[in-house]
Amino acid sequence: QDFNSLRALCLSRGLLFEDATFPAHISSIGPTLLPEDKLRRIQWKRPTELQSNPHLIMDGVSRFDIMQGEIGDCWMLAALGSLTLRKQFLENVLPKDQGFQEDYAGIFHFRFWQCGNWVDVVIDDRLPFLNGQYLSVHPRTSNEFWPSLLEKAYAKLHGSYQNLNGGYLSDALVDLTGGVQVQFSLKDPPPDLEEILKAADKSQCLMGCSTPGRLKKNIELRNGIVQGHAYTITGAVKIRYKNGWKHIIRIWNPWGCGEWKGPWSDDSPQWDHVEPKYREALLVNKNDGEFWMSCENFQEHFSWVYICNNTP
Repeated sequence: QDFNSLRALCLSRGLLFEDATFPAHISSIGPTLLPEDKLRRIQWKRPTELQSNPHLIMDGVSRFDIMQGEIGDCWMLAALGSLTLRKQFLENVLPKDQGFQEDYAGIFHFRFWQCGNWVDVVIDDRLPFLNGQYLSVHPRTSNEFWPSLLEKAYAKLHGSYQNLNGGYLSDALVDLTGGVQVQFSLKDPPPDLEEILKAADKSQCLMGCSTPGRLKKNIELRNGIVQGHAYTITGAVKIRYKNGWKHIIRIWNPWGCGEWKGPWSDDSPQWDHVEPKYREALLVNKNDGEFWMSCENFQEHFSWVYICNNTP
């Protein structure tokens, strides 16, 4: 489908685009994502029906715009969270020639890397709702829609929303960058893992990680870590702590809430032993799903690390 010609056609006829190849129908959700009675209750709504002044992007693109919905696509959203930190990749995926303000015709497009090419995926902007709640990823700001629309385009690429319900973070990192990814098992990590993470952060790599627990997905432990879940690594630094140095890692949960409660978490006493200027630069005490933890705790509670960049 050609985005520009389809949009021009809709504008000339005064119509809003309806995508026959990924319709507002149960087939686009998938037959077993929800019980049948819930599937029948799904309604499709355009952002213009939900908000009087919708925007594709407000005040730039950020990981904090994303809050995972009912679909188990944390693997894709963790990769997307990392993508928001790397503007050089983001522009490929999220073309700037669209929005709700100019030439709006209910049509949007996004690009993903598949089998050696950038594939342009066209969608209409009808989003699935169940009992008045987003079925898909929902924006933290009620009138910003880039996360929901991008997720819909990725669902279309995969055939249905149901096909996003479980997947590999490593695949999503490549789909969003066309890059090369490497993964490390934390059961047997490289001896210089801290340095690898710090170097990857410095060289603008996309990074993610996952917790063990194939059978027990999405069980939140008492320490705040979710089992069988994918997260984004958003920073890795070495800071002065007491009389020495400490490697700490910053991690973000695609739920948009739910944080580690142990050492180096938002309220932990470890921060009292860090120089105020570094504490102010690094610590944001908010329930936004993002937290710091030590490299030792990270290796103990997570199972895999994924690093992706456009060159080896």
